[in-house]
Parts: sequence; C-alpha cells; structure tokens
Amino acid sequence: MNALTTAPRRPLPQTFIDALAAGFGARFSTAEAVRAHHGHDESHFPDALPDAVVFPHTTEEVAVIVALCREHGVALIPYGVGSSLEGHILAVRGGISVDFSEMNKVLAVHAEDMDAVVQPGVTRKQLNAELHGSGLFFPIDPGADASLGGMAATRASGTNAVRYGTMRENVLGMTAVLADGRVIRTGGRARKSSSGYDLTRLLVGSEGTLGLITELTVRLHPLPEAVSAAICTFPDVDAAVRTVIQTIQLGVPVARIELLDSLTVTAINRYSKTTLREAPMLFFEFHGSPAGVEEQAATVQELARDNGGEDFEWATRPEDRSRLWQARHDTYFACLNLKPGCRGITTDVCVPISRLAEAIAGTRADIAASGLTAPIVGHVGDGNFHTLILVDPEDAAEIERAEALNRRIVERALALDGTCTGEHGIGFGKQDFLLAEHGEAAVDAMRLVKQALDPHNLLNPGKVIPGL
Repeated sequence: MNALTTAPRRPLPQTFIDALAAGFGARFSTAEAVRAHHGHDESHFPDALPDAVVFPHTTEEVAVIVALCREHGVALIPYGVGSSLEGHILAVRGGISVDFSEMNKVLAVHAEDMDAVVQPGVTRKQLNAELHGSGLFFPIDPGADASLGGMAATRASGTNAVRYGTMRENVLGMTAVLADGRVIRTGGRARKSSSGYDLTRLLVGSEGTLGLITELTVRLHPLPEAVSAAICTFPDVDAAVRTVIQTIQLGVPVARIELLDSLTVTAINRYSKTTLREAPMLFFEFHGSPAGVEEQAATVQELARDNGGEDFEWATRPEDRSRLWQARHDTYFACLNLKPGCRGITTDVCVPISRLAEAIAGTRADIAASGLTAPIVGHVGDGNFHTLILVDPEDAAEIERAEALNRRIVERALALDGTCTGEHGIGFGKQDFLLAEHGEAAVDAMRLVKQALDPHNLLNPGKVIPGL
C-alpha cells in the first residue's frame, strides 16, 4: 500500500461542516457511498476517500469553498469524472472532494473565431455534440469521456495528438480560483499574446495543485472534408514501428496512428466481439480533402507493404470508423479482462520518434523477462506508448515485480531523451520519476511556484511535487 494513503488525518471541524451544509444543502455530502465514489480512480493504488464531497455550480461558489478550506486548514481535491491513472483524485491527506460534474455548461461557441467557452465539467463528447452542425469539432480524445477541466489539469492528449496537439496547444485561456480564494483569468480569445507570464500554460498540467479551474476557453478545429480510417497487420511489432517512424519522418500529416500488439488485439476481440486478425496492428486515420486523404493513404500503404504490412482494411463510412475507434478506446477494459479481478499498472512513456523502435523493443524484452502479462498499445505517431501491466491487487510480490518493470521502462525512456509521462501526468504515482527526469534544481523551482501560490499546501496535497 502506498504510504501516503495511510497518513493520519484529523476530522473535519464541525463549524466547517455546518458552513458547507448550510451553503450547499444537498450538494454537500459526507455519506459513505458518495465518499467512496470520489476516493477511487482507474489506477492500481488503494482507494483513499475524502472526508466529504461538495458540488459547486459557479466560480463564486468555488471561491467560497476555497475560502472556507483556507480558514479551517482543510485540503481540496478537484474531481472530474474519476478516470485518472496516477492517483490524482485520491484524498491521500483527507479533506474534501470538489466535484465539478454539475458545472457542465457550454457557455459560448464562437464559430467565426473557432473557439468555445465551457465550464470544467463539460466532457469532450458533450462539447462535440453541442458543436453538431457547426462544421467544427474539439479533437482532443484521450479515450475516456473525460471532463475538459480534468483534461486541462493533466495536460491530456490522446489519439489525435499527432495532428492536433495536446491540451497545452488547445486551451487559450481559463478562469481559476487560487488557494487564497482569489479568482484569476488567464489568456484570452486572441490566438497569440506576448503579455506577461503565461499563466495558462502554468495551470495546464498542474493537476489541481496550483488552482481550481472553473472555466476554459478552448480552440476548435474545422471538421475535415474527408476522413478515412484503416487497419493493417504486420509480421511483428518492429515492422509496425518502422512504418510509423517512416510515416512521420516523411511528413505525412496523418491524424492518428495507433499501435496494438497481438495480445491487445486478442483482448479487443474477446471484449468488443470483433474479428480482427490477432497480429501486431496499426490503426490509421487520415483527414483532409478527398484528394489529400487519398494521397496520404496511398503513401502509408506503400510504406506498410515495404515493411511486411498486409490485410489493409478501410473504413470510410462514419459508423464503421466509430466502431473501429470505439474498439481502440475499449482497450484498457478489454485488457483488464485478460486477467479477471486484476488491476492495471499503466506505463506512459514518450520518446523522440527516432528512438521509438529501441524503446518498444527493450520494453518487450523486459516484459518477457518479468513473466508478467502486459499488452502494449500506444499513440505511436508522437512516440507515446503504454504498457498495461496486469496484477493481482492482493499479491504484493506481483505488484513489486510490476513496479520494477515500470521503473525499467521509464528509466529506458529517460535514457533515450524521453519522458516518464506523455499524457497521464505525475499524480503521486510518478513523483520519483519527476525528479529523475528534471533534476533537483528544476523540481525545486516547481516547489517554489507551488509554495508561492499555495503556501498552506491545501490544493491536492501529496501530488506532483515530492514531499508536499
């Protein structure tokens, strides 16, 4: 068990409970079932329940909650939909969970300027449904129907990042409540600015440790005129990875390239009732004009053939593409079903594209040596891949072997000029790796920022910065 989850906690002051109960009524709860829901995420870490949960509706209400927490020394943990993988929303020091699910309004869509203003509880699917008929869409797709506030807080990306970037590139501005209750607005709707420190980029990826995001202005993109998706099988993973590297180095503007090893394909077939050939596979998607899409597809198909790729299957109808990508998004739960009752330790390294083959080959060798079940899947178009290490949560020795495997994968990625996390964030699961990646001086600089903005360490304590 992670030591942070067993830290002693003091009960919430009764005056604090009374104030929140009076101000929020049924939107404040200390019920066991509600707390349990907010003390569990998709990581392998033990649950850590908050002492209470509150559901704000406005920025002003969030400021009231923060002010009360500051007055009484109570920690706050922001909560989106609970899909995080590194313990971000676990109440490792107690405190209250601030659930943004009822702050879920699309406040404005500026079609001419291709941006939208949303509350943090809006999910990516909800926003795209709201944009239906506008000719625009929001492309960041981490798989789960995550909230945009949570996606900004963890600097999420996903399958479309190779073409459209990550949340870092697609958040133009935000409203946030700082630890002292002050409300700030960062960035704006202009597409560029040289005005002051870039507080938007500071808060994107801060994982709720520097401020609570209550409003976002996000960049929208035109729906492509033509879209085509395809799958292609390969004789081995190395051949698939060579195809990816050549595609990117040639400058083909693919929208998505996803790698699935044969074990992952087996899991998908069982879970999603598909009939894919159980071999290493790439999923592709191409966006653009009809002629551009056709040219991209022909180039990639030729590269794949040169590397032994075969069985190219095309999906041009929207329903066929949706079915294909839904199967890809179901890989996490599909792979968990390979070992019923297990939990998954998900690795999240990202390396320069030229080092991708070396990173994946080394990872496959490590998995074989470990004796663990660990399918590989990834957004390999930008050098990011995941290994889902399946473990029995009651088997301490197996968890120890899995964590050792995870460490070897990360250490290799860092040695190849990569990062310990391409999209999941640090939480408290990767704090040691943060230090290994950036060094003591850089982490000290991060610590100074945290202490300046949150001197009492009330905002999501125990996350990101070691020792806080």
